[in-house]
Amino acid sequence: MQKQDMNRDWIATAATLSQALPYMQRYAGATVVIKLGGHAMGSDAAMEEFARDVVLMQQVGVNPVIVHGGGPMINEMLDRLAIKSKFVDGKRVTDAATVEVVEMVLSGKVNKWIVQAINRQGGRAVGLSGKDASLMTCDQDAPELGLVGAPSEVDPTILRTLFNANTIPVIAPLGAGRNGETLNVNGDTAAGAIAAALTADRLLLLTDVSGVKDKDGNVVTEMTPDQIAAMIADGTIAGGMIPKTRTALDAIAGGVRAVVILDGRAPNACLLELFTDHGAGSLIRTAR
Repeated sequence: MQKQDMNRDWIATAATLSQALPYMQRYAGATVVIKLGGHAMGSDAAMEEFARDVVLMQQVGVNPVIVHGGGPMINEMLDRLAIKSKFVDGKRVTDAATVEVVEMVLSGKVNKWIVQAINRQGGRAVGLSGKDASLMTCDQDAPELGLVGAPSEVDPTILRTLFNANTIPVIAPLGAGRNGETLNVNGDTAAGAIAAALTADRLLLLTDVSGVKDKDGNVVTEMTPDQIAAMIADGTIAGGMIPKTRTALDAIAGGVRAVVILDGRAPNACLLELFTDHGAGSLIRTAR
């Protein structure tokens, strides 16, 4: 009986791979930008699974780009250093001491954790930040936020060079200001700006909720920008989902074909979204 169960499992796996073929063909050569949020990086095991999925995506012809956050890790380090932090509209107020910690944690710890996880799965990843190769030049977002940047110019040349070298870019959301200063950039905002600069086929925003929900708490599986704007206006979309959906709207306006907001804690979330009929989360794109 045990052998029969194992055979059924292998048959199901083979059937799944066969059914995924049209999607693999559809995404061959496509660019997919993935925003990996801090809460979606819950453990080493979860990171290994995510890394394996990313390497598989590249193996079947996708050009993945990872833009990561790291809010919980930043908070932990700020607490250890007794540096107080506050937020305005979901964005961290960043002074000179805070931006040093942000850069240390994002570029020095989190970025290399992701890079190493991908490399262990047989991929080849390189870590960088928006400051490298003039990838992301920023203006100051708002005076009350301090050293927080809003991307004004994105030069994806280095990313295309890495694609040609069969290398996966892993990007920490830091940008260079007009005077060379380091600016902290919201991870979703950075991912959206990079996706638009690459005219990406998909922007996947991995978060800790299952997607955009309607008034009854049900996940809306497919939405248009007009629907998003209406749900923000009537209060259905609120709190932390507002900046994510606004990032989606900006990315689509910038040329990204579609944006998906999905639960990064779910097993194989990216593969479900790209390579199955089931999909995952909320798909946002212009009406067809």
